[in-house]
Formats: sequence, C-alpha cells, structure tokens
Amino acid sequence: MPIQDNQVVTIQYNLTDADGNLLDTTYEEGPMEFITGSGELLPKLEAEIITMPLNGKKKIVLQPAEAYGDYDPEDIQVVKRDELPDDIELEIGTELLAEVDEDAEEELSCFISKIDGDEITLDFNHPLAGKSLHFEVELTGMRPATQEELEHGHVHGDEEFE
Repeated sequence: MPIQDNQVVTIQYNLTDADGNLLDTTYEEGPMEFITGSGELLPKLEAEIITMPLNGKKKIVLQPAEAYGDYDPEDIQVVKRDELPDDIELEIGTELLAEVDEDAEEELSCFISKIDGDEITLDFNHPLAGKSLHFEVELTGMRPATQEELEHGHVHGDEEFE
C-alpha cells in the first residue's frame, strides 16, 4: 500500500548520471527526510518512493523531462566582468542570483560556466538539465508528520524550532 501524504519519509540514496558518475549521495552526510505530498521532491521520484516498503531498496531512473528538463542553449548569457558585483568569486561553477530586471523583485539562479578574459558566461539551466538521473534509494523510515512540521512545510529534527 502506498505511503499517504503528510508522512515524514527517511531515505538514503546514491544519485548517478547515465555514465555511472556519482552526482550526490546521502551516505556521507546522513539520510534525507521529506514530507510526502509537500512538493519537496521531484514528482516522479516521490511517486516511486511512496510505493516502496520500509527498508526496501529500489533503482529509479528519471528522464530529463521527469527531472530538470532538457538543456536549453538559449538559457546562456555572456556578460562583461564589470557587470557583476566586485565581491563575486569568479570560478566556474559559482552560483549566482540574477535580477530579472531592475524593477522586478524576482531573481533567477545561474552559475558561471565559462570565463574567457573579461567575458563571463552565465548558464541559467539547472546544473542537471538534460541529464537522466539514476537513483538507488533505500527507504529507511517513515512516521506521521507533526502538526508543526505540516504548518512549517518541512521536517523538524531533534533540535527545537521557533
């Protein structure tokens, strides 16, 4: 029977790309917890996890459309160094928040993908866009979410929250 909404689910996972390169793991930092039905996980990943039995293991593959979408070469922008704040560390992979326009409060996430002299290439694609994601997931725990967790929209650990 699938796990219902509003459950705290604890998982361990390894995430690799199609070539088997490790992209992320919880086995070094500790398990991940999320509240089912809260939108914290990619929908297809959560849909697969909630069908698992406690202590079960499963391999789950998400295609780009089920994960972070296709890579869009139009989502690249080249700017001059002096267009960026002076305190930004210029390294490939540095994540930045860019204003949509001067009057808007909305910001878009991007990262530096290339540095060529005074020209900085900003990539607005998600770093995993265009990649199929290969998860090896282990369901290690589940319990009902507390009312406070539901109100706050995230799992609370052992420490106290305000």
